[in-house]
Amino acid sequence: MMPGEGPSPIARGPRPMRASLVRRASQINISARELSHRTIDLAGALAAAIILSPVLLLRGTIAVIATGRIFDRQELLGRFRRPFERLRFAGAFPGRGLAVLANIIRGDLSLTGPRPLSEVEAAMVPARSWVRFGIRPGLVSTHNLRARVGLAYEDEDSADRDYFYSQTVGGSIGELARAVPSALIGAAAPQNQVPVLRFFGVDIANTSMDEAIGWIVSRARSGIDSQLCFVNPDCLNIAYTNREYKRVLRQADRVLPDGIGIHLACRISGTSLVANVNGTDLFPRMCERAAAEELSIFLLGAAPGRAAATARNMQLKFKCLRIAGTHSGYFTAADEAALIDQINGSRAHILLVGLGAPRQDLWLANNRSKLHPAVKIGVGGLFDFYSDEISRAPQWMREVGMEWVWRLIKEPRRMWRRYVIGNPLFLFRVWRESRFGDADEP
Repeated sequence: MMPGEGPSPIARGPRPMRASLVRRASQINISARELSHRTIDLAGALAAAIILSPVLLLRGTIAVIATGRIFDRQELLGRFRRPFERLRFAGAFPGRGLAVLANIIRGDLSLTGPRPLSEVEAAMVPARSWVRFGIRPGLVSTHNLRARVGLAYEDEDSADRDYFYSQTVGGSIGELARAVPSALIGAAAPQNQVPVLRFFGVDIANTSMDEAIGWIVSRARSGIDSQLCFVNPDCLNIAYTNREYKRVLRQADRVLPDGIGIHLACRISGTSLVANVNGTDLFPRMCERAAAEELSIFLLGAAPGRAAATARNMQLKFKCLRIAGTHSGYFTAADEAALIDQINGSRAHILLVGLGAPRQDLWLANNRSKLHPAVKIGVGGLFDFYSDEISRAPQWMREVGMEWVWRLIKEPRRMWRRYVIGNPLFLFRVWRESRFGDADEP
């Protein structure tokens, strides 16, 4: 080709052809995925209907005798916003929801997928979330699974979009399998969401992840001196016998719930947990907000190098995040004055201290008047996770409340007493307190 000449028609041909082939392959992949999903839905619903046929027949008969009709019908929107009627057996008797098997067989619903919406709800769905109508709604949704164990930090629209773009047949089967333990955790959960939970004389804020992060950012920006503590069952077991630690928790500006054990404790005491606002999930979200608000963070704790590695990893993820400084958790009483000078000299707005409970919270309380960062937070083993030294449990284990099992497998010698003995002891103490009151409250 001579200089200045454009590409020949022959040279231009393959590019649109390749794009066409890519689109066609993508369409074939989507069709195959939809066929696989539909096959699983139909096989599962038919098998359930055959096995439960005596129950279905009995429940339908009861409905006719009690109400004169078999079904109650609810108008909802399905795939491509097509209306359908969700079926429930009529009458206020057990087994109403079994009629939904007919919706799955008919193709109105899938086993897994976004929650089906009414016309009114659909009208309020943001335009960016309309992709959710590209797939069948389902009985089990990602957002619902996470909400049952207090991990629904993102809104329902975001969870639906995530499901749409990441759905696979294997993922849907896994999501369906996770629904069983999740349902057991959330089944018949009390709806009494009090603003403050109270265990062993310690007040715990019953709040959402967004509100908790907003509280931290607001205090940091305003320069309000604040100490924040996280408590899990192990922390509360320690506070049950350690009066000094209990005093620090009671005097903290805010205490947040950490772990599935708190969720179960709420069930025992007749209350409901808004969210599992644990520090490990809060940390990256707080870093994102801090970067947007131009707030700086100092990291203190863990083995040498882990706080610094955490800082690097977070700054790679959030380019504008300001890490004012880092220091390991290995220091002596003689080093303390120089360490406090380093923290204050960094002019950090937020101080995260990972020394383990109760040491980190006691250290912060004892040095609170000397420390300049407005918000001071004890974060336990946070830096071990975000420095990539210790892996977190897979998402599916967290969604069924089994992250503690992962930690027990990873560190059996260190964790067995906390989980094998500590968790049952904590739940027993909560049960006893709910029945007889706190007999040892100062």
